Amino acid sequence: MKILFAPIMEKTLETDVLIIGGGITGAGIARDLALRGVKCLLVEKKDVDAGASGGNHGLLHSGARYVASDIMAAKECRNESRILKKIAPHCIEDSGGLFVAVKGDDEKYIRDFPEMCRAAGLVFEEIDIKDAKDMEPALSDEIIAAFKVEDGCVDPFKLTLDNLSQALKLGASFMGHSEVVSFETDKGKIVGAYIFNSLSGKKIRIEANLVINATGAWADKVAHFAGIKIPLVCSKGTLLVTQARITKRVVNRLRKATDGDILVPGGTVSILGTTSVRIDDPDKSRPTRKEVDQIIEQGAAMIPELGTTRYIRAYSGVRPLFSSGDTENDRSVSRGFALLDHAKEGVKNFITITGGKLTTYRLMAEKTSDLACKKLGVNKTCKTAKIPIPLSDNGRWTEPGLSPKLWIKKNDPDDIILCECEMVSKAIIDSISQSIENQGGKPNLTSVSLRSRVGKGPCQGGFCGARITAHLYDRGILKSGQGMDELKNFVRERWHGNYPILWDLALEQAELQEALYCGLFGLELPSSAIL
Repeated sequence: MKILFAPIMEKTLETDVLIIGGGITGAGIARDLALRGVKCLLVEKKDVDAGASGGNHGLLHSGARYVASDIMAAKECRNESRILKKIAPHCIEDSGGLFVAVKGDDEKYIRDFPEMCRAAGLVFEEIDIKDAKDMEPALSDEIIAAFKVEDGCVDPFKLTLDNLSQALKLGASFMGHSEVVSFETDKGKIVGAYIFNSLSGKKIRIEANLVINATGAWADKVAHFAGIKIPLVCSKGTLLVTQARITKRVVNRLRKATDGDILVPGGTVSILGTTSVRIDDPDKSRPTRKEVDQIIEQGAAMIPELGTTRYIRAYSGVRPLFSSGDTENDRSVSRGFALLDHAKEGVKNFITITGGKLTTYRLMAEKTSDLACKKLGVNKTCKTAKIPIPLSDNGRWTEPGLSPKLWIKKNDPDDIILCECEMVSKAIIDSISQSIENQGGKPNLTSVSLRSRVGKGPCQGGFCGARITAHLYDRGILKSGQGMDELKNFVRERWHGNYPILWDLALEQAELQEALYCGLFGLELPSSAIL
């Protein structure tokens, strides 16, 4: 018997399936298994969408981006985007998309694009340059070709929270802020998973018939606890958020995938990206000034306004690319997913699902759940492609523009606005706090901001951070020094996104924020908060 970690436990929990990783894939697996009647527990070391699921474009892929590099991934995106538009329309804006080329782009690629789309079974339409400019006036005058495709926009936070909410209603369980720290193995099986809960400071042992590793870029770290090595490439992608929405549709550069070639509408803003930079540690993913400059330069070639518009934040996500790691160009690594049965490495009840795209999460969950049920002897088929995902209270406040509409309609003079940029009121904070408690969690500033628009406006939490912290104290949710610690973490995270885009108005706003937090409140942050 091999025991890597066996402290005195607070308690032991039992479940059929333990799912590790609270991103969209883990939530999708929990929903799939719950619909099949399989008892499952989802654990996440931070909060939902703490990894790539919360650090992406929000692009619902038509598949056209991958027609030249990965036709299988293109077909998967095509099929899954159509399914998601049917089962989760409240999470999606069916904006449509354009692929546009500018002077100097590869004319052979432009010429071959229609045939590549046909080979992948994608719907597309070549349109006149004047029509493209009429559709999107912000496009450059240097546009030489344009195609319409079926791209769309998806709210990843709402999609994850709604998947999870349905799973919980069907009997699944969720534990946030609960990190797997080791496995206990015996006779080729994981017989115990040891969890540390950072909120309670206590450790828990979980006994499961099957363990699913859905931790994305952290998959190799988790597999290591079972003595298994997974060949992953961690590819950092940096994105920029504009203050205003610039286009109605998704706009892609008509060329092989590279940096700064997609602009995705996100409600009232637009998201520009991305880069592909290999990193060794997914926990150290930060946007850099060099990436920001590169993204803006490339984006402005197809939409000149991107060279002068105001950006309110930069952020990074880490793509988990399944690869032998023998290529220097991460763009050439498949965007498909890898489902690994570790019985081949001698651990019978351990599965890893990694890679893939936000768009293909449901398919990834289906294939993983199929394998899980086969191992468990459960004869139930997947239902997730046909059963709608209900809108839940847990995810409703992530929608841009919803809060002001409801606040104005409510017309309650006592419901004070706490976040002026996004018009988030006290009642909304209370609603979100209650939903977190209903899921067995503990509300704090970070968890509230993840489930709402708090801190996502031009001031990046400069005013609302302190106001909401005070409100949580008033409600008795925060006590003693909890609020100050949480406020420091919140400001630190906002600063990581502000630092690379500090010029013009953003610099002025940052100086005001520094005056408030450091000068008025005396809230000194360590140097690690800056770099």
